Amino acid sequence: MRLVSLLPSATEIVYALGLGDDLVGVTFECAVPPAYRAGTTVVVGGRDTRGMSPGEIDAYVRSQLAAGADLYTLHAGALAGLDPDLILTQDLCRVCALPSGRVADAVEHLGCRAEVLSLDPYTLADVLDTILAVGAAARVPDRAEALVDGLRARLAAVRAAVAGRHRRRVAVVEWVDPPFGAGHWIPDLVEAAGGEPVATHPGARSTPTTWAALRAARPEVVLVAPCGFDLDGAAGQAAGVAAHFPGAEIWALDADGLVVRAGPRLVDGAEAIAAILHPDAVPAAPEGAARRVA
Repeated sequence: MRLVSLLPSATEIVYALGLGDDLVGVTFECAVPPAYRAGTTVVVGGRDTRGMSPGEIDAYVRSQLAAGADLYTLHAGALAGLDPDLILTQDLCRVCALPSGRVADAVEHLGCRAEVLSLDPYTLADVLDTILAVGAAARVPDRAEALVDGLRARLAAVRAAVAGRHRRRVAVVEWVDPPFGAGHWIPDLVEAAGGEPVATHPGARSTPTTWAALRAARPEVVLVAPCGFDLDGAAGQAAGVAAHFPGAEIWALDADGLVVRAGPRLVDGAEAIAAILHPDAVPAAPEGAARRVA
């Protein structure tokens, strides 16, 4: 089967299912291993924002959306040339990837025979269900069941290790300029890790807020996990966040690797957060996952 992934989390699911050799097209943001990426066509492009500040990125995104413009470009010719059987896309967030409607229109226009599967999870349970959906569509349901069973077992082990312990109040900052309180599945990760999520939007989109509102939630621990950034990028931003929360522990997280991409590594995120909140109950987070800033 020839697979095309139009969002990084779907690419991670594909590799976790052992289907990397079937992946023929990805986005410019898919962090697949270089050895595999070398033979994979990039079918979605977008602006490189690595040199921009969070405020500049936010202004760019808002201006594009206000103008009705897409943040990503589908290279239709490249897609047609790949002759895919299955295309993985989403409608969850216009900032994260092309919406599935644009993809379906392109497939119809090109005369492709591909199935388009939209992955739109809002909770941690939904994320696990999307893995099963990809496995079914890619004709490897047994692999998907085994993968999800393993992820559920790891989550259960974390919950058991922190059961009955004091739950510290945890705020997750998903963006810093303007500040966003975390939504979607991120509160589920905090809960599974033995924390009490505050100033969050469980199972709903994250929305802009203010530092005063976040401070009013009285977090004891603040996790800075800005979407699109690794640990070093998050740590650089966390230093500025610390001034807004005197007395709280401030931690930076590898956001893309642990908390914002709806794939198997979210369980790594729950384990890393548990290591922050309950270091005497669970193994330490791996190098590169989290860093205490203040």
